[in-house]
Amino acid sequence: MIRISLIAAVAILAAACTPQTTTGAGSDAPLQSAEAAACATRGGVMKQVGRMQIWRCVIRYADAGNRCTDGDQCQGDCRVEGNAGIAAGTASAGVCQATSDRFGCHATVTNGKVGPTLCID
Repeated sequence: MIRISLIAAVAILAAACTPQTTTGAGSDAPLQSAEAAACATRGGVMKQVGRMQIWRCVIRYADAGNRCTDGDQCQGDCRVEGNAGIAAGTASAGVCQATSDRFGCHATVTNGKVGPTLCID
């Protein structure tokens, strides 16, 4: 009886160590959908972004890196370059955001003044 219990316990432990197979529809695969097709037609690529690594369409902006003093001068935001810890309200120029990826910590420039730093996870 002990021998059967021991064999059953070993079988259960071995089964617990067997890797699971995925169906391919998990979060590790980019979306193969109308959303992904629409992203590609807009010149974007599907990337995992943010803390949760969610698939999003990320578009590279044509004016990336251009000097700016307001977001109206950019396709995206006008941001403090390198986010060097400049205090909010300080007069400064920025650079146009490189991509549509909004995650991370950034301080925007509006009307030539630095805004508060916002962190988006």
